[in-house]
Amino acid sequence: MANRGGRHARTEESDNTINYVQCDGLAVMKMVKHCHEESSNMDLAQGALLGLVVDKCLEITNCFPFPKSGDETMDEEMYQLTVMRRLRRVNVDHLHVGWYQSSDVGNSLSLALLESQYHYQTSIEESVVVVYDTQKSSRGFLCLKAYRLTPQAIQMYKDGDFTPEAFRTLKVGYESLFAEIPIVIKNSPLTNIMMSELNELLPEDKGHNFLDLGTATVLENHMRSLIERVDELYQEAVRYNKYQQVVFKQDTEKHRALAKLAAENAVRTSKGEPTVAEEEVIKQFRPMPVPARLTATITSGQINTHAQHIAQFCSQSLAKLFITESLQNAKEAKETK
Repeated sequence: MANRGGRHARTEESDNTINYVQCDGLAVMKMVKHCHEESSNMDLAQGALLGLVVDKCLEITNCFPFPKSGDETMDEEMYQLTVMRRLRRVNVDHLHVGWYQSSDVGNSLSLALLESQYHYQTSIEESVVVVYDTQKSSRGFLCLKAYRLTPQAIQMYKDGDFTPEAFRTLKVGYESLFAEIPIVIKNSPLTNIMMSELNELLPEDKGHNFLDLGTATVLENHMRSLIERVDELYQEAVRYNKYQQVVFKQDTEKHRALAKLAAENAVRTSKGEPTVAEEEVIKQFRPMPVPARLTATITSGQINTHAQHIAQFCSQSLAKLFITESLQNAKEAKETK
């Protein structure tokens, strides 16, 4: 998945060139269908997005799924080129503008996602990644997000330096790895007319389950995922604290050895003997490799995403509870009369 963005990567730093994403309803339905089919098998659904850019707007008009990774005989790049070539023959938008993938309870931000989007965005400047949350959407909360890497994140990944100093220099944090792009779903007038007619054909007691209060499962899964990410961040913090302790101990021993060498050199100087250079002592203390902080940053971003989803989810659930309470009170008042 990391090299599906194309072979030729640009070396210059990419800038955000997209203000919002406009996605056709047909493309959304294709993504939703594919993601739900793969989620039933506990697999990760991924596919390509097709469209074009018009005045800072990325229009997604079509999509198609990637072949499953288990098929070793399938050439993924040749498969994509063949599909886009055949779409062009039938006068369908065939320009590659990004990719999509499914997620489960907001677990989308990962090192694999960062690497894949980097290859896409350096080869196709306007590309985006669309993430669809299957479990949350199945409970009535459509969760369709579009993301792009920030210029700082692209420069950091291009340099390959994930040390704390590099993060501090580029001013990269968990909140500045990805930039969320507003996404708009647009249907054609004929589609809107058909949906209106279908809505009129529905019975009065069907299709209006807007006050579904069965939200405990999704909220519980969000909390479980949040606890797991916090535990991972704690483990990363423990590793970094151990590194700092080792570095502090090494610096203390090095200063002690240098002080001892200075005293011995003073004695040698008084006896007229040659002194020993400090480099001989410094060579004995090799610098410790600095642990990469990319994993901890991604985990922090995942925690932030879970917290935002929980806050939004709870606010909507509380609103439903208050509305349901008012409706129930009105119903009881009507029955008592």
